[in-house]
Amino acid sequence: MFAHLRLSSLLLVIGLTLAADAFAAERIWDNDLKRYLTEEETNHAEVFMTEEEAVKIMFPKSERIRKAVLRLSQGKKEAIEERIGWKFPEESFEVYIGETGDTIDGYAMVHNTIGKHKHMTYMVGVDTRGACTDVELLVFREARGSEVRRKRFNAQYEGKTVADPIRINKDILNISGATMSVRSISAGVKRVLVLVDEFYLKPAGMGSDTVATKKSEQGIFGSIFGN
Repeated sequence: MFAHLRLSSLLLVIGLTLAADAFAAERIWDNDLKRYLTEEETNHAEVFMTEEEAVKIMFPKSERIRKAVLRLSQGKKEAIEERIGWKFPEESFEVYIGETGDTIDGYAMVHNTIGKHKHMTYMVGVDTRGACTDVELLVFREARGSEVRRKRFNAQYEGKTVADPIRINKDILNISGATMSVRSISAGVKRVLVLVDEFYLKPAGMGSDTVATKKSEQGIFGSIFGN
């Protein structure tokens, strides 16, 4: 009987120890705050809009919106990673395509990129020329940095293409106290632009390589004729 009690006590201690270790493993240290985040901060999530609501903002005049899946081969994935300058785990992405008649109005993709501690969810719109049209924050899971949803900030992404740096201190203004969120959004916008360029614009002869060639030819003719 005593042996049974001792075994039960031992199992209880082991269980409590494992539970404590699991809790400790989930704790997140914040270097700026110089402390672990509270449970409330760790589980924080602000939902600003649904995916369906964001799609309507991206394509307000489209007659129909369809969804497609972009599947990346290893070679395509590596090419995109080289272009954007960072590696990512995803091997496929969903893209919304707005259409009116036989005309494509644009593209939109939901992305998740890590902020300071957790992923944020946002949608990026791209027109048929490869320029960013809009950025809408859907879900923010950090305790700080949700200012990136404000239009006075994310409007600076509008018009950006794969030819732009899209980086803090280059062509994107930072937000004090939200640097990681700004970097995350910027990285995601760049990836969306490259994905659209690789999968839709280049095959249609309207990608960044075609634009670069035309600019080069214009430069050559301009130098020849003195324009």
